[in-house]
Amino acid sequence: MIESLFVLSPTGKVIIEKHWHELIPRRVVDYFNEQVSKAMTEGEDVTREDVLPIIASPKYQLINVYRDGLTYLSPVTKEVDPMMVFEFLHRIPDILQEYFGQVSETVIKENFVTVYQLLEEMMDDGFPLTTEPNSLKEIVPAPNILNKVVTTLGATTSVSTRKMPHGMSNLPWRKAGVKYNSNEIFFDIVEEIDAIVDSTGKAVSCEAHGTIQTNSRLSGMPDLTLSFVNPRLVDDCSFHQSVRFNKWESDKVLSFVPPDGHFRLMSYRVNLPSQQNLPIQVKPSINIGANGAKFDITVSLRSTDGKPVENIVLTLPLHKSTTTLTAQCNVGQYMFDPVGKVLRWDVGKIVPRERAPVISGSFGFGSASDAAANAGYNIGVEFLINSHSLSGLKVDVLKLFNESYKPYKGVRTMTKAGRYQVRA
Repeated sequence: MIESLFVLSPTGKVIIEKHWHELIPRRVVDYFNEQVSKAMTEGEDVTREDVLPIIASPKYQLINVYRDGLTYLSPVTKEVDPMMVFEFLHRIPDILQEYFGQVSETVIKENFVTVYQLLEEMMDDGFPLTTEPNSLKEIVPAPNILNKVVTTLGATTSVSTRKMPHGMSNLPWRKAGVKYNSNEIFFDIVEEIDAIVDSTGKAVSCEAHGTIQTNSRLSGMPDLTLSFVNPRLVDDCSFHQSVRFNKWESDKVLSFVPPDGHFRLMSYRVNLPSQQNLPIQVKPSINIGANGAKFDITVSLRSTDGKPVENIVLTLPLHKSTTTLTAQCNVGQYMFDPVGKVLRWDVGKIVPRERAPVISGSFGFGSASDAAANAGYNIGVEFLINSHSLSGLKVDVLKLFNESYKPYKGVRTMTKAGRYQVRA
């Protein structure tokens, strides 16, 4: 069971505290913050995302999820399925985003009452109960101006801020009586590439993590079957609870009754071969001297099916002894952070058959020049390619049962960099 929940701000302060069993003291949060700070100071390239998802304390196992600058922390003492805890912790920001549009410290503070009502309905005696947005919205209404005014003034009103569900269907993720003038459903296939590439452009490791985000605006109780051109490409799949898993196992098709609105239909992983042609190639050259170094970085397109690559950003963390940097680039603009010792090059957009972006320059060392000379340099790469799927996964046919109308189907694909690193 899940005993307690703490939602922490970017600075580690408690924003939300909820206990379903015994009261867990806040000093466990202090211990957690100390361990996070310790982990982030152990290496120069360690970020908050690199902190272990489970941290052991003398009494508790601290299961934590970090999203959008906020930490969702659940200390557990008894034996519990950790994946259940992770799924619940991830579901909390998903629900908050569904209610408020965005999740931040300010948004949570402005909607304390609604957030606590949601947590009360989502968990019963330490076990997840109601975690589907459509069911929750039947119980806890989304905040409006009247609710906020009443909450701020502490006044009473004849308008209830909490209502009992009505018109519920037999499916907890879909409400009954949904009607639209125009029936349509949209699928967004988004793939993130995690790769480590050596200085010659060869992929040391490469895999794609994909999600199929869906926006359903269909009337009634539609029963859908979605098939793919090449479904056996994907591995390690996880599905929305509406998907009939046996149908996927036997026929590799997704059979489901969709929730109303936005939801994640499926997530998957694709192991890409080492000879996979990556969308872009980064060629770094860093020549270390006695008191500094000269560098030259070139970016070129490789395999994008003729699509332009957008939002290209390269970051080069330098040694902490770096004191000065001068550079020039033929495309975009660069910025050097003298405090964090990071060079950031905002390339922008590259169109096929255009000139290759190049940045060149030099940087100088202060003290500890020997350590700087022997330090390894890794370039972080960000990019975005619309209408492109690196894995090759494509939607084939969408069939509808149980309703007489013919829905409009829209499919978009997008590939972007996840943890994409080039060794210099």
